[in-house]
Amino acid sequence: MVFRLSPKVITFPDPALADEDGLLAIGGDLSEARLLQAYRQGIFPWYNEEDPICWYAPKARCVIFSERVKVSKSMQQVLRKGLFEVTFNQAFGAVIGHCAGISRKGQTGTWIGPDMQEAYMRLHESGHAHSVEVWRDGRLAGGLYGIVTDRVFCGESMFSLEPNASKTALIWLCRQNQYPLIDCQMPNEHLMSLGAEMIPMEEYRHLLQQYA
Repeated sequence: MVFRLSPKVITFPDPALADEDGLLAIGGDLSEARLLQAYRQGIFPWYNEEDPICWYAPKARCVIFSERVKVSKSMQQVLRKGLFEVTFNQAFGAVIGHCAGISRKGQTGTWIGPDMQEAYMRLHESGHAHSVEVWRDGRLAGGLYGIVTDRVFCGESMFSLEPNASKTALIWLCRQNQYPLIDCQMPNEHLMSLGAEMIPMEEYRHLLQQYA
């Protein structure tokens, strides 16, 4: 069953009621209060610009336990060479802009439209959204951004303008020992190569409480 949210009342149905593809609700808004409540319940927005706001709670969640991140021998060599400089929260707007504009295999357009970008910029300004930037020779080469709920980093998107730049960002984030759990939302080959795992939604929500 897909629920319709009121723009005036900030509440979500039980994530366990989501459809098989994870779609739980449509409507509502992208206010800071609603977004934070969504992430704390294991829900996130995902939709194209021309569509209504869609809220997802997949039955299985893609996550990386920071202490289990996999660093291949080739990535170890890349990191040892020191080709990249990594910073935190130094270019959030540029990171989200690149994530919105990057071409992705099998996708047309972007789900990170102007409204989404504005909403996450507001979350960044209030201290709830963060970015990791990867630089090479003073130029932004890759990065990622996401929402933090206590000690869980809910990754929204990442990009690479050079090989291994986004991997460097994610490995760096895992190695900070600040966020035991990185929520990757949906799986892909890139994430799985870094040690991402699929866990049931029930386990994911339990971990949200554990790391609160």
